[in-house]
Amino acid sequence: MVELSTIIITWKMKDLVRALLRSIEEHTKGITYEIIVVDNHSQDGTVELIQSEFPSARLIQNSTNRGVAAARNQALRVAKGRFVQLLDADMLLVENSLKALLDFMVATPDAGVCGGKLVSTDGEMQLNCRRFPTISAHFMRRLDFLPFARRSTSLRMHTMSDWSHDEVMKVDYLIGACQMIRRETLEEVGLLDENIFYGPEDIDFCLRVYRHGWNVYYFPHTKIIHYEQRLTKKKYLSPLSLRHLKGLIYLYWKYQGRISLDGYVQDKRKAHSPAH
Repeated sequence: MVELSTIIITWKMKDLVRALLRSIEEHTKGITYEIIVVDNHSQDGTVELIQSEFPSARLIQNSTNRGVAAARNQALRVAKGRFVQLLDADMLLVENSLKALLDFMVATPDAGVCGGKLVSTDGEMQLNCRRFPTISAHFMRRLDFLPFARRSTSLRMHTMSDWSHDEVMKVDYLIGACQMIRRETLEEVGLLDENIFYGPEDIDFCLRVYRHGWNVYYFPHTKIIHYEQRLTKKKYLSPLSLRHLKGLIYLYWKYQGRISLDGYVQDKRKAHSPAH
């Protein structure tokens, strides 16, 4: 069994995918890994690029855009690694981040999921670890171009913007752009919820991780560049934005209006201390 399966789904991001795959080849040392790319019917030359420039990568071609959860599940079903690394196509490695995350997971047996520090191209930190949201937080995030929304308590609590992000910490969830998942956790928790096309599948998965007794960790001691697309904020009434909204409505319906660990005994989480 290889140590790590790196899973990338892509839709019309040919140049970003090329840069990401090259950065993985350049910076990933000291571990055995496989790469699985799922193309969601990009029709922009991505398939031909993978076949010609990265023949060792396993390529799954979809005839339609199946969304995030379903496409990632296709790769998860065939992944062979002891750990699985989910990466968005708009990421770029600048150091041996995958080994750093894997080493942390090996040393931290209660960690079901972990993720590193994401930064923009100019080095600005992105808030990729979060507390479980409220409806108010989601509403304020849609309006975060307005000062009152950015300063709102619900949004700052949700994004953990008042925290320094400079130490390892258990967090409620990590955005799906960068999640490393333990094989045993995946087998217990199950795959991503395919009722969610795009958006809050990461919230749902991490909530289920906790409810199965594992923890989710933010690991800031390695950084990855994220060319954050934020597609649903560029066009609020686009088909993708509406599918994102549908996913949020489904998520609140699934958890009866409250996304939290209420009613679950925290002591039942696997009681191991992380080794740093």
